[in-house]
Amino acid sequence: MIARRIITIVLFLIFILILELNSNTVWGFVLLALSTAGFFALFETRILDGKPLLKVAAWFGYLVVFVGILFLTYPPVKRVPAYLSGKTVETEVVKLRDGDVTGILDESIGVELYAGIPYAAPPVGDLRWKEPQDPEPWECILKADTFAPMAMQPRNVPVYYSLAQIIGYHDYRWFDFSDNYRPEVSEDALYVNVWKPAGKAEEPLPVLVYIHGGSLQTGQPWYEDYSGMNLAREGVIVVNMGYRLGVFGFLALDELAAESPSGTTGNYGLLDQIKALEWVRDNIEAFGGDPGNVTLAGESAGSACVSALCTSPLAKGLFRRVVMESSTVASEEPPHSYRSLEDALNSGLTVKERAGASTLEELRSIPADRLVDFANTEHHITVDGHVLLEDPYISYNNGIFNEEAALHGFNKEESAAFIMFTKTTLKNYEQKVRAFFKEYADEVLEAYPASNDAEASEYWAEIYGAVFFDYPHYVYNRLAVKNGIPSYEYYFTKDNGRLGCWHSGEEVYLYGNIPAKSKLYDADDRSLMNVFSGYLLNFVKTGDPNGEGLPAFEPNTNNVTLMELGENVGPVNEKDRKLKLYDILDKMNSQNE
Repeated sequence: MIARRIITIVLFLIFILILELNSNTVWGFVLLALSTAGFFALFETRILDGKPLLKVAAWFGYLVVFVGILFLTYPPVKRVPAYLSGKTVETEVVKLRDGDVTGILDESIGVELYAGIPYAAPPVGDLRWKEPQDPEPWECILKADTFAPMAMQPRNVPVYYSLAQIIGYHDYRWFDFSDNYRPEVSEDALYVNVWKPAGKAEEPLPVLVYIHGGSLQTGQPWYEDYSGMNLAREGVIVVNMGYRLGVFGFLALDELAAESPSGTTGNYGLLDQIKALEWVRDNIEAFGGDPGNVTLAGESAGSACVSALCTSPLAKGLFRRVVMESSTVASEEPPHSYRSLEDALNSGLTVKERAGASTLEELRSIPADRLVDFANTEHHITVDGHVLLEDPYISYNNGIFNEEAALHGFNKEESAAFIMFTKTTLKNYEQKVRAFFKEYADEVLEAYPASNDAEASEYWAEIYGAVFFDYPHYVYNRLAVKNGIPSYEYYFTKDNGRLGCWHSGEEVYLYGNIPAKSKLYDADDRSLMNVFSGYLLNFVKTGDPNGEGLPAFEPNTNNVTLMELGENVGPVNEKDRKLKLYDILDKMNSQNE
């Protein structure tokens, strides 16, 4: 009897854990408690004594009931409500080109948020895989108090996201039923969000436009780490947007190019971003912003998009400065989020064949949830002859670019999340190096001569991060110096209780969003946040990160000296072995050309 009670309690706790990690509604916990009480009582009354088959049936029934509860109370799909930090009220009406809007105002922090304003027509039906069109004007006042759906993207079960928060971010909120739902995803996702200081500004305010990352496959524009709330408190208007992802944003087909007035295909996500920048140009004055003082920012794949737009003729004049975090496509052979038009068109044909479509009409008629899994192959920028006329590397070498200044850089442990589940030892280290670097492997092994497992693991992590993230910034900086672009390059090294200096770990510092009550960050983290976000604020306002009370941040004019942001805040030189690796990558890329 004692064993049975212990097993019941253990099962109950396991079921509770599953419901919690799966974000089931509170009714799931209530029904589980009631069913467990009934199951417990059934055995306590001894009705089943001497009836082993019925006991087995009861245990099986308990499991079946739990499965039923799991599905019956599965987290519903809903849109994410706009949020600031406290109690909010409705803002005054703002008159935009396409209609009037109201947002939410938090008087305690002096910030207004306008969420889910359409900047383009929904790219659905006949508009799937076409250049973004103007939105339909609206007559009634649009209440911009809810974030629009995430762009169509592959989804995992909620347990996956919970485990990612626990293992990767270490900031899972246990039994917080306010977020027990699944954010909506949709092709209809071309909306902007605007954070601004409350009230009317005496002078036009600088604007920062942010492009989210996610490998051009996933992501959303409302994530707390890059929320515009705290920058808005400091006098900057922040705009971010949803844009088409995966197969919906980056499919390339000759038939699509043939029907396009511009002859373009493959860069629909970039065209969305340009459309959002045009929306900013045409509407930001209504919020008190200066359309002539726009900084374009992005992280990871979002930064790759920023980098591409730096050489796009369509983006010229839509922004003045750029912030690029942990990616560029400025190298001769960009390591990710980029491919040739030939590769894009061949991949597009494969998509069409696998989808069983013989015409564009048939392809457009396929439900989005049947196409969404093609995101794992269709998530690359390409030279389409319209958005990009040539590789950005060529444009920069020809003196063609759109930015006046750049704040950019990378993190110390960029590779950590990507190689987390692969183990590098002295035994397999050389094999990995040779598989990637081929005829250049001996040079790499000479620069990184591992003699034990610890060194092998450290060196492979550094090499992986350098190839995919650090080196593209090195190349961009070199091109910027050549073209006279002030290039402020940072190196983020601060560890903490959350992401540390992994990929994207710097964002919460840069955008000033470390939660006041979070125990994952200490006073040193908050001090660094004030420095890093201070650099960003100055850069957005003037094009120079330097300002009163901040350590001097000099441009990287020698392609060696970075601005370290960590326990140490100040200039630091790149490691000699990484500079040797960059030289090797230069030779590899030139050979590929």
